[in-house]
Amino acid sequence: TRMLRALIILLLLLLVFIGYFLWKPTAGGTNPDVLPVVLWHGMGDTCCLPFSLGAIMKLIVAQTNGAYVRSLEIGGNMIMDWESGFFVHPNEQVDYVCKQLLQDERLAKGYNAIGFSQGGQFLRAVAQRCPQPAMRTLISLGGQHQGVFGLPMCPTISQESCEYVTRLLTTAAYRTSVQEELVQATYWHDPLMENKYRLGSTFLAEINNELYLNVFYSENLNKLKKFVMVKFLNDTVVQPKESQWFEFYTTGQDKVIQPLNQSKVYVNLGLDKMHKDGKLIFLGVEGDHLAISQAWFIKNIVPLLLEK
Repeated sequence: TRMLRALIILLLLLLVFIGYFLWKPTAGGTNPDVLPVVLWHGMGDTCCLPFSLGAIMKLIVAQTNGAYVRSLEIGGNMIMDWESGFFVHPNEQVDYVCKQLLQDERLAKGYNAIGFSQGGQFLRAVAQRCPQPAMRTLISLGGQHQGVFGLPMCPTISQESCEYVTRLLTTAAYRTSVQEELVQATYWHDPLMENKYRLGSTFLAEINNELYLNVFYSENLNKLKKFVMVKFLNDTVVQPKESQWFEFYTTGQDKVIQPLNQSKVYVNLGLDKMHKDGKLIFLGVEGDHLAISQAWFIKNIVPLLLEK
């Protein structure tokens, strides 16, 4: 991982210069009638760059007439935030975020949350582990809730680095050292070695109640008003793309997808109850990973943020 870290730092030095004066992790706050919105970026992104989540923040503020928006920054600066997507264990990140949210007085009456790619499953962990302040609606844009088994494309990093990460995951994902040092290893889900996955995964298997049943997790998840999962129908980054709807390969092979309602996690995590109560919302959008238009976001996501 040292080579990958060095390449990323070089890119970050350039981004720091570009984004220094535009780096604002919060926006809005003039409309108290709309619940605040918390964002969590994906792998290879940061909280606030004006051409990524910074633009989303502005869009939400404009479409909600001034709602408070907080885009989560992991660590104290852009470099730490970027590196967190690769090298800071999700458990550490979730713990950090829970403390940050609890200290933000503007979130005291609750908030809506939008997770981008891996930020989707990270925010779900926040909902399950940290019920205060209360998350009302969780919107997962391309989140990998059953993990991934393959990295056909790696956004924002070089092909060489991507190939290195893929080799590492394929051959050694469940080694303790890899789990500790590489974020993507913590949600690497090998359907050919399910037992090894359950015992070796230090994040995903635990939050999916696959190690043992944590009633606290299912109870807290069911406190959500809605859990919205958006799948990108032409996704070339997430394998399988069905993980974005909480589905995955049937155990023992990597071709056939098992329907959500036939999986153990459906019951063990209380998703069956959420489904029965009408809290699970499945949206599909044409396009590659995170390729959504402003018009689609305004039509499909903004109304969820405006619900009373």
